[in-house]
Amino acid sequence: MSTPAVKIENLTKIFPLSLRKRYLVAVEQLSLTVGDGEVYGLIGPNGSGKSTTMKVVLGLMAPTKGTCRVFGNDSRDVVSRNQVGFLPENPYFYKYLTGAETLKFYGKLCGMKGPALKERVDELLEMVDLTGARDRRLGGYSKGMLQRIGLAQAVVQRPRLVVLDEPTAGVDPSGSRKIRDLVLQLKKDGTSVMLCSHLLEQVQEVCDRIGIIHQGRMVKEGSLKELIALEDQTEIVLKNGSEALIEKIRSLIREEQGAELVTLGHPRTTLERVFLEETRQDAPKPAKD
Repeated sequence: MSTPAVKIENLTKIFPLSLRKRYLVAVEQLSLTVGDGEVYGLIGPNGSGKSTTMKVVLGLMAPTKGTCRVFGNDSRDVVSRNQVGFLPENPYFYKYLTGAETLKFYGKLCGMKGPALKERVDELLEMVDLTGARDRRLGGYSKGMLQRIGLAQAVVQRPRLVVLDEPTAGVDPSGSRKIRDLVLQLKKDGTSVMLCSHLLEQVQEVCDRIGIIHQGRMVKEGSLKELIALEDQTEIVLKNGSEALIEKIRSLIREEQGAELVTLGHPRTTLERVFLEETRQDAPKPAKD
């Protein structure tokens, strides 16, 4: 069995609010696993603890309690950080650098140089469809182009895990589609992806498993198929089935000539409906004394 890309166990993160011993529990007893080569979507309302969880995974923040491991190592270890790429929601780049210069800069920060770096820059620009804009300064890039160059810099050192925070925020439908295709390409290449987004339709398109976090706790988790199945209903789709067959479906389906059972299972709801049901009590979590 392969080592999980991310394994969080009983994570709790507490922030002090003042000198009066008041504190805020941002994340409480959170556990989740991102499999190797899996695209995992973490969704939740604003203030639910998504960003805190991501910062712990990235090694930028220590848990108050619990553990977070990246490919078996503590997320704060240098070994773990070398295996992770990150694209924040609002990445900042030097606007006077060109696209190619930006990727070269980040490649050097990761220890790359010479022909290998040049080849990698060319490869990444082609991957994100920015070869034609390689010599254009980032100050002239659109929001979608900036997000794509950001995704390119996140994978410049070929990380085993990529963490994406709202990768399509503020991007037009065309640019959003390109970014989703890039996420699917990362998955095809065997890269693990942890994705946070408010755009549930996009999460539904690219993620293998999804966790819904609310007020710092995991309220529901599972594969997309499991989450959107209506367990108390059964759906049967027939091809060339007569009215008589529909009435006698359970007893006659195997005997009817010319009928084909196309699907048998649970009808589907939408990820948006599951999300709203699980987070319908969205009052902010009070500070504890």
